[in-house]
Amino acid sequence: MAYGWTGEKVRLVPLDQEKHLPNALLWLNDPDITQWTLRGDFPLSRLAEEEWFKHTMSHTNREVVFAIETLEGEHIGFTGIHQIDWRHGTAITGTIIGRKDLWRRGFGTDAVKVRTRYAFEVLGLRMLLSEVMAENVASMRMLLKVGYREVGRIPRRYWKRGAYRDVVLLVMERAL
Repeated sequence: MAYGWTGEKVRLVPLDQEKHLPNALLWLNDPDITQWTLRGDFPLSRLAEEEWFKHTMSHTNREVVFAIETLEGEHIGFTGIHQIDWRHGTAITGTIIGRKDLWRRGFGTDAVKVRTRYAFEVLGLRMLLSEVMAENVASMRMLLKVGYREVGRIPRRYWKRGAYRDVVLLVMERAL
């Protein structure tokens, strides 16, 4: 029986520590995968990731995190709606595709479409925000393709691998 929120290529499913933790440890300790993320420059231990899973799976009033699976049930990444502000109807979003062989094949785009539908139609949010390091061309293209728009840039926002990196701020608003 299928469960979760389904798109054309992926299904967003609740986190399952037993099923999704091993890939999280693998992917978040891979420098290629974490090149443009804020996590990933310090070794991630099993204990730390287990604690994150426990916290995330039990505290859902300000955060919703899904595992991204193919329609066949293969775990390929994570996507989340973070810092949900119920009063203002806003949240911050992020996505990571851990399977490098599936990059640039539309899986992330489909996951963002499904996540956006969930955020607007199920949670009733009105605005989603995202920050992307300016050099992360693939993520920028993905977010713009699904309807996010650039609203600003912050120069030298984050230190990442030897340099301060500019950040592009993006927003998507629910049609009212």
